[in-house]
Amino acid sequence: MPAKPTAGATETAQETAVETRGLEPVPDDERGGRVRELVPTWVAANISVLLLTMGAGLVIFNKLNIWQVLVVAIAAPVLSYGIVGLISIAGKRGGAPGMALSRAVFGQRGNLFPGALIWVARWGWETINAVSGAYAVLTVLDLVFGIKSNTALIVVTLLFFVGCTFVVSGLGINALRVCSKWSTYLFGAFSVLVLGYLVFDTDWAAVLDKPAGSTAMMIAGIGTIAAGGISWVPSGPDFTRYLPRTASSKAMVGATIGGAGIVVLPMVLMGAVMAVGTPDLASAQDPVSFIGELLPIWIAVPYLLIAVVGMLLINSMSMYSAGFTAQTLGIKVPRAWAVSVNAVISLVFGFLLMVVATSFFGSFISFLTLLAVAFSAWIGVFGVDMLRRKSYDGRALLDTTAGSAYWYKGGYAWQAMTAWGVALVVGLLFTKVDWFSGPLASTWIGQNGLGWVAGILTSGVLYSVLPRAAAPRSAPVEAEEPVPAGTLGN
Repeated sequence: MPAKPTAGATETAQETAVETRGLEPVPDDERGGRVRELVPTWVAANISVLLLTMGAGLVIFNKLNIWQVLVVAIAAPVLSYGIVGLISIAGKRGGAPGMALSRAVFGQRGNLFPGALIWVARWGWETINAVSGAYAVLTVLDLVFGIKSNTALIVVTLLFFVGCTFVVSGLGINALRVCSKWSTYLFGAFSVLVLGYLVFDTDWAAVLDKPAGSTAMMIAGIGTIAAGGISWVPSGPDFTRYLPRTASSKAMVGATIGGAGIVVLPMVLMGAVMAVGTPDLASAQDPVSFIGELLPIWIAVPYLLIAVVGMLLINSMSMYSAGFTAQTLGIKVPRAWAVSVNAVISLVFGFLLMVVATSFFGSFISFLTLLAVAFSAWIGVFGVDMLRRKSYDGRALLDTTAGSAYWYKGGYAWQAMTAWGVALVVGLLFTKVDWFSGPLASTWIGQNGLGWVAGILTSGVLYSVLPRAAAPRSAPVEAEEPVPAGTLGN
């Protein structure tokens, strides 16, 4: 009988191997992750020049001054990534991806509904980031070689960006960890350099003399910035399932907020400062090229290249989670190949956004708003369920037959489905975007962009007062034998 590998040997193998595990829970002996690894993970999830554009929007559209922008830049990541961190605790409890754990809440068939909506919503998120990455590449080509953008070049840059995303997300969690760590170092160093340049090059009198905007617009700004973080909530458990069960929940939440906050805060502030001297920044069709105009080429080019890597990581993380979601929907292919569907879709939609759409910023904010509403109904239900349970039945998560402990009635947990459906409608009632306006969008909640908050509260309260679904009939995952890697659970 071969000797059992040491803990160090197991950890080394995990760090160098391509991840083959699908929806099945991670056995305890493979949980070599560390809480501190969440910091670069959530740093990488926010390395996007779109935060500069959003910071500019707070000044141009919301009419906020620099002190109000500071409040927004602090409050938004604490609120949104605080929720991400709390939901990610389910990952260490169950050792499975978020949308696989969601089967325990909604039922094997019921989970298909929020799963499908979240999967579709990810198409837009990945499209936005693919477009931003392509714009960054186009800007570098223009700055360094004088090559101007054209339709053919747009297609090539999109193919390059999405192709790289597909490779990294296909490799899995280990590749994401390594890339996140090094991109964090590089992006952090160059962000400090950019910040230093702005300190000496900015007309601070103009920045500090700007009058304050309304409190309502500040609240709306918090909602807009926080919406980006809310989109990561269902993915939180995907990045904590390799943590040991003994990992500190408090430390997990702190690492998640800290990793996001150290990027969101300076980026939003830099965007606001830039907007005082360049008002067109917030409404530019190309949200990236302004960097080449505002910064000297020796800073702009490396900064944009690092930003490309960052946006590639954001998309890779999103596609990584999307692969799991696709598997929960019954797409019976390995996780690495399940992401290919999202890759193709982001190519098509990205081309339309770059060539056909007339307002990138308007499309981006509208999408973020709807994305947050789509996810909020799931968050409330799943969050309340987390308060009630401490473990998950690993085999029942993978058993999609009527014999599963998570089959409930006909494959549906009607309590969760009811709360989710009602909350989704309520959230949309308070939502207004460029192409859609709910009948309650003119109320205080709607005007402040808090439809997603209404969705979370509605689903959470309703689910908490409805009768509880029948408890699982089999043993929790802690007492089970490890499920072999590669099982898809479909």
